[in-house]
Amino acid sequence: MRLNINLATRPYEDAREFWTRWGAAVALLAVCTVALLGWTVHNWIAAGRDRRNIAQLQQMISGRDRERTDAQTFLELASNRSTRDQSQFLNGLIHRKAFSWTLVFEDLEQVMPPNLHVVSLKPEFNDQNEMLLDMKVVGENRAAAVELVHRMEGSARFQHAQLVAEGEFENGTGVIASVSATYIPQDTSKGNGK
Repeated sequence: MRLNINLATRPYEDAREFWTRWGAAVALLAVCTVALLGWTVHNWIAAGRDRRNIAQLQQMISGRDRERTDAQTFLELASNRSTRDQSQFLNGLIHRKAFSWTLVFEDLEQVMPPNLHVVSLKPEFNDQNEMLLDMKVVGENRAAAVELVHRMEGSARFQHAQLVAEGEFENGTGVIASVSATYIPQDTSKGNGK
């Protein structure tokens, strides 16, 4: 039996292989570090541009807020109150006159389940000038009213749809339900596209 024993005080090490492996790893880490530093500097510069844009927009917003406050103060003067009230009244009438029953029923037709019928529809405007539709619908069962609410939630014309109340209709032959939703009319100034 033969044994290979190294009796040298300094065993042989292949330094070239060591430096080749570790040198390549260090070089790769250096390239990654430079790339990450470049990416960080680029994002830092972009964030600086975004901060400047945000500051400009905030200045514009505060300028508009000052203009609005000044206009509101001017309208609150005793000499201008009657003109303001008349203007608000006329603007409200114009806004209500722009309401199109035809468009509302066309949009309702798109979301109405086949076994459900509208028996009353009441449009109202809230403080934010959004149109709220309160409607009563009659169907064979509750599932049709729930389906209407789900379809309205998926529509671009209706938001915040909810089933407000429900009950049996005349001798238990069907269900009557109250549904409310915010109606978003199509922009008629851009043509007839939906």
